[in-house]
Amino acid sequence: MKIEVVDNQIEAALKALKKQMLKDGLFQEMKRRAHYEKPSVKRKRKQAQARKKRRRALQRARPWDDD
Repeated sequence: MKIEVVDNQIEAALKALKKQMLKDGLFQEMKRRAHYEKPSVKRKRKQAQARKKRRRALQRARPWDDD
């Protein structure tokens, strides 16, 4: 991850960094790793993520008919 500071505008660079970290899911990952996650909980979380990802892919692929 690389954020460039232009014209010594540190606040703008920090804002861009935070936005990129949110987009990449870094904060969510840090929260998840803060405590031990049992294998059964990890498996259920991954299955839920896969369901959500499939649902989003279907929504994007679905043609919209406005008749």
